[in-house]
Amino acid sequence: MGFLDDMGARRIDADAQALARRVRGDIRRGEWTRHTSGLADELVQGNVVILPRALADDFLLFCQRNPKPCPLLAVGAPGDPSLPGLGEGIDIRSDLPRYRVWREGELVDEPTDITALWREDLVTFVIGCSFSFEQALMNAGLRLRHVDEGRNVAMYRTRLATTPAGPFAGPMVVSMRPFKAADAARAVEITSRFPDVHGAPVHVGDPALIGIDDLSRPDYGDAVAVLPDEVPVFWACGVTPQAAIAQARPPFCITHAPGAMLITDLLNQQLANDQGERP
Repeated sequence: MGFLDDMGARRIDADAQALARRVRGDIRRGEWTRHTSGLADELVQGNVVILPRALADDFLLFCQRNPKPCPLLAVGAPGDPSLPGLGEGIDIRSDLPRYRVWREGELVDEPTDITALWREDLVTFVIGCSFSFEQALMNAGLRLRHVDEGRNVAMYRTRLATTPAGPFAGPMVVSMRPFKAADAARAVEITSRFPDVHGAPVHVGDPALIGIDDLSRPDYGDAVAVLPDEVPVFWACGVTPQAAIAQARPPFCITHAPGAMLITDLLNQQLANDQGERP
């Protein structure tokens, strides 16, 4: 199986590394167990899926076939909890605020440390997170209501289908941020420069068109108001694999809890593509 090299060619900034170590240290000690939205805004955050090696090839193919919701940042070596291309000293067993443990597709636990569950056949996948483009939106003067209110971003299952790979399939999950129309257009332009973290939105406007019945009842995260002069803007979300895992029902799997991400040593600006997404 040909694993990715954890983006090893990317340069690590010393100040970013120091900040990431401090934040991961707080998480590792159990001092931060909540969502990471608005935490270490300038650093790349990642969704995490950990699977037995027997399923890793199929899941890698699932990510490759669905790059909008599953943009891969790194794939670890079997049994290795480190991800040196994303940060020195990362230990995936303890460096997320909260995990989800799945057995036969059912959620059975949400621990803050998975050291006792680690096995030599486990492979770690890190998938880009929309939190990484939020800093660029805020730098452009766009307000994010969930950040202003200290909430996790709202996430919804849709009727947009992913492309299957092996046992993995299911609906795309999206995250939603409300904007006034002019700001929504600017948000599309800005996020298109970040294809490694979901890129441009997959839908703008009426949520019913993508199968969302009620914005006040997200499937994951926290609801925020959409004001009368605003439109909801939807981005593909890295929680999509959790919907695929629930459908595939693998005997054992670990993911991040929605919104509780891996903080890397990389700067969000390192992921920017000035040419935008390719059509």
